[in-house]
Amino acid sequence: NSPVTSARWHRKGDYFVTVSPRAGAASVLIHQLSKATSQQPFGKAKGGETQLACFHPRKPFLFVATKEHVRVYHLVKQTMVKRLMSGCRHISTIDVHASGDHVIVGSLDRRLVWFDLDLAGTPYRTLKYHERALRSVGFHTKYPLMASASDDGTVHVFHSMVYSDLMRNPLIVPVKVLRGHGGGTGKSGGLGALAMVW
Repeated sequence: NSPVTSARWHRKGDYFVTVSPRAGAASVLIHQLSKATSQQPFGKAKGGETQLACFHPRKPFLFVATKEHVRVYHLVKQTMVKRLMSGCRHISTIDVHASGDHVIVGSLDRRLVWFDLDLAGTPYRTLKYHERALRSVGFHTKYPLMASASDDGTVHVFHSMVYSDLMRNPLIVPVKVLRGHGGGTGKSGGLGALAMVW
């Protein structure tokens, strides 16, 4: 009876994945809404306490984040495809680009880490624009935009262009800082912008 801390939908809308960090082997469950069924993709807990999970937009891949790493699993073959080393102390949020080739994670130690899945398992870019913990990150599904929300009460918006030419690196440019979302030591208890959605 461990509490669920994260739930994410698949783009097609029939599946969603839930995470319950203290549930051991059942910490990650995949649910199919149309059939009202649930599956446990892992027979045992793998590599530390699971924090988050989300689907690849096009391939049968599942991204599973522990405090420090993101593992990419092939759901059909039931194998690990890649391990992403974040360099963070505690991953708090994750999102996958619509192309499926790029992943961003945010952490409680103020980092926004961008991974290019066509490159190594180390970050393509690490950004530290926020003064406090990141609570939410996300790519826009249509436009070349990305944003991050933090306990410092700000939401940072970036132009994040991903090119179809694999020889060109993604372009990341700060665009706007949205302020006034709490934060600090006021009534919110030090919490700021807890979530953002495009």
